[in-house]
Amino acid sequence: MPIAGVICLGAGFLFGLPAVRLEGPYLALATLALAVATPQILKFTGFDHWTGGVQGIQLDPPSAPLGLPLSTDRWTYYFCLIWTIALFVLARNLLCGRTGRAIIAIRDHPLAAAAMGIDIALYKSLTFGVSAMYTGIAGGLGALLSAYVSPDSFPVFLSIKFLVGSVVGGIRSISGAFIGALFIEFTPNFADQISKAAPDAIFGIVLIALMYLMPRGAMGLFDFIGVQLRRVAVARREN
Repeated sequence: MPIAGVICLGAGFLFGLPAVRLEGPYLALATLALAVATPQILKFTGFDHWTGGVQGIQLDPPSAPLGLPLSTDRWTYYFCLIWTIALFVLARNLLCGRTGRAIIAIRDHPLAAAAMGIDIALYKSLTFGVSAMYTGIAGGLGALLSAYVSPDSFPVFLSIKFLVGSVVGGIRSISGAFIGALFIEFTPNFADQISKAAPDAIFGIVLIALMYLMPRGAMGLFDFIGVQLRRVAVARREN
């Protein structure tokens, strides 16, 4: 996992250096083009030694270390849980520090951030790198869970699902990632139970309804409810 994180951190940072020259939809198209092209590049015969080419690579599930009395499935669960907690804490500390404040400033108002002396190109490239690091570690964990990995294991549609989960949970909150993950994991099953003929249509209707009711995601709705409750509490104390 650390090796996957370091490699993806470097690759994401290097990709971010030229990509930061793009803005808006052009940047989105550049990242989409990378997602489409990478699986095809990994199928190149010259990379077969590392990637297994089209056939992919079979992986052995990890066994519990130090003689712990845990089955393979249970140890894999705890292994993923440990990494999840560690990455969550890392992200939280990153956002609370100087780097996180700079990233948030660039997100909210890039012109004001530049006027404050923030190196926008550097921090945008760093953001690419950190997001790629998280993606690389998640990909490694996914490969261990499935005991198999190939270039076709990560299609573009998977990226779209992750984007949907981020929007539903709330892109401004780390905690929203958990809500988004629950949504993309269980909503398709729920839609399939409602209609075997058109589960994707049900999923789309649910998604549209959530975007209408929660334009800032689930965490945005929770923040709004919290603000209203605090206002009610203050009003009661004043009365």
